[in-house]
Amino acid sequence: MFLGHFAVAFAAKRAAPAVSLGTLFLAAQLADLIWPNLVLLGIERFEVHPGITAVTPLEFIHYPYSHSLGALAGWGAALGAGYFACKRNAASAAVLFALVLSHWALDVASHRPDMPLLPGGGERLGLGLWSSVAATLAVEGSLFAGCAVLYVRTTRPIDRIGRWSLAALLAFLAAVYLASLFGPAPSSTAEVTWSAQAIWLLVAWGYWIDRHRTGR
Repeated sequence: MFLGHFAVAFAAKRAAPAVSLGTLFLAAQLADLIWPNLVLLGIERFEVHPGITAVTPLEFIHYPYSHSLGALAGWGAALGAGYFACKRNAASAAVLFALVLSHWALDVASHRPDMPLLPGGGERLGLGLWSSVAATLAVEGSLFAGCAVLYVRTTRPIDRIGRWSLAALLAFLAAVYLASLFGPAPSSTAEVTWSAQAIWLLVAWGYWIDRHRTGR
């Protein structure tokens, strides 16, 4: 998933109003922020195979340290502990831990059976939503729309930036998502790996938005 990960981060603002939207993005997308760096280091591996699913041409061959349930539990615990050490807010730390784990659950729903349970190998899971473009659009689009509405109802802009920066982000995420679905396949693994680093910019965008919005 792509939009789905941002969707749960938007929704989590209701459960953790003290946490910046940027931090919620960071937690929900932590797996995909770690993954390209491990690929660049040669620790994890994927290939581009157009047609392997109806939605994405990426074949995820080996990514147990960024995407297994066991590894994400460890990453989530580290993020939650770090947040608690800084803010002394156990409830918000628990929300961040849950968001990190949500990445695995949403990817299991979407992927072929390639999502590992443990870093050391073993069973891989995947329900295969990506076998249908129409089903993927319906499920992920509905999730994104519903969670974005929840975020809007949970917060309000304190200035024009708070209003228009959020609208611009929602439009940008939707445009990138549709381009990935209906645009040409990437030409190489390097193109995918380096473009994935742009998620950091979306995390920064989330922090910017949050400074210009407040709770209702």
